[in-house]
Amino acid sequence: MSLTESSPADDAPLTAAESAERKHLIRRRLERLIGIAATEGNQLDVLRNGDEIFPAMLEAIRSASHTIDMMTFVYWRGEIAHEFARALADRARQGLRVRLLLDGFGSRPIEERLLDDMADAGVQVVWFRKPLWSSPVKQNHRCHRKVLVVDESVAFTGGVGIAEEWCGDARHEGEWRDTHIRVRGPAVDGVSAAFAQNWAECHRELFDDRDRFIEQEATGTAVVQVVRGSASFGWQDMQTLLRVVLESAQERVRMASAYFAPDDFFTELLCATARRGVAVDIVLPGPYTDKRVSLMAGERYYADLLDAGVRVWQYQPTMLHTKIITVDRVVSLVGSTNINRRSLDHDEEVMLAVMDETLTQTLDRHFTEDLASSTAITAEAWKRRSVARRVQQSATRPIRRFL
Repeated sequence: MSLTESSPADDAPLTAAESAERKHLIRRRLERLIGIAATEGNQLDVLRNGDEIFPAMLEAIRSASHTIDMMTFVYWRGEIAHEFARALADRARQGLRVRLLLDGFGSRPIEERLLDDMADAGVQVVWFRKPLWSSPVKQNHRCHRKVLVVDESVAFTGGVGIAEEWCGDARHEGEWRDTHIRVRGPAVDGVSAAFAQNWAECHRELFDDRDRFIEQEATGTAVVQVVRGSASFGWQDMQTLLRVVLESAQERVRMASAYFAPDDFFTELLCATARRGVAVDIVLPGPYTDKRVSLMAGERYYADLLDAGVRVWQYQPTMLHTKIITVDRVVSLVGSTNINRRSLDHDEEVMLAVMDETLTQTLDRHFTEDLASSTAITAEAWKRRSVARRVQQSATRPIRRFL
C-alpha cells in the first residue's frame, strides 16, 4: 500500500465552532472522569529528536537562577550524559538547589564518576527504588517519568532519556527518534507535581525555602491537563485517559508508541474505534528496536487490529521511541506512557493531554513524515508470516504483562 492509499487525506479545515466543540467535549470528559482540572493559557513547544531536545534542556539548566528539579528513567552513557552532569553540577556550585531523581533500574549504567562529581558540587542525587533496597513487589514498579522543571516556570517532559542513543536527528540507527515538549504557563505546576510525588517517596524534605511557589502567568493559548499514572492493581487515571480519547474520537486517531503490547481490553478498544469509521493509524518500531521481546508481544494483536481496519506501520530508519497520540486534529497526548501493560499497570508515568489545534497540527505533520519512512503491515502479508515468527509471538504470553 502507498502512503496516500492508507493514510487519511488532507481534510477540509475545521470551522472554529467545530474545533471548539471537539476540544470542549474531550476536556470536560477528562476533567470529570479523571478529576483533574485542565489549565488554560499555556505555551507548548514541540522538540523533535536530540538535536532540538538536548540544547533546549541544557539552555534552561544553564540559565536557571533558583531551582532545578530533574528526574529520568534513563541516564546512561556518552558525551551528552557528561554534558548534563556538568551543567547540573555548575548550577549547584553557583548556589542553586539542584535535585536529580534517577530510577534505580533504568539508570543503572550511569558512570559512578558522574554521580560523584554531581554530589561533590552539591547536586542532591536520589535513587528511586534501587532493586536491592526495595521489596520484591516494589522492584517491578519503576519511575518511567521524564521531567525537568527549571525555576518553577518552565518544564520539559516527553520520551527522551539522557544517553547518546537520543543524540542527532534520527538519520540512522544510531540516532533514536523521539519527541519532547517544553511547557510554560499554569501546566508547569502539574509537571512539577509529578516530580514532587516521586521525590517525596525518596527524600525526607519535600520543599524548602528555595521554592517560591510563584503564580503561573498565562503565556499562550493551549489548554492542558497533566495526568499522572502510578502503579496500581486496579483501574487508574492513565487508562481512563486513553479510554476517553479513543471513545471520543470522531474522525481519526494517530498513535506512535515505542513499546506496544496492550491487553485484550485496549486492543478491542482500538478495534472498536476503527470499526465505527474512525481512521486509526499506529506507527511502531520496525527493524531497529532495543526490546525485541516487546515487539513480539505486540505482534500477537496485529491480526485483530488489521481485520478491524486499524492500519499498522513499522518505522524503518531507527528506533522509534515516541509516545504520542493525536485525535481529530485538535487534541494530543504526549509524555512518557507507552501502550503496554508495564506503562499502564506498573510504572510511574506522566502525560500531557493538550487541547490545541496548533500543537496537534505540528505533531500530525511529524506523524505524516514518520509514515513516509514506515512500511505498512498488510493483512495478507501478516497471514503469511513464518511459523518461527508465530512461535516467538506465542512465547511472550507468560511475560506479556511485564513488558
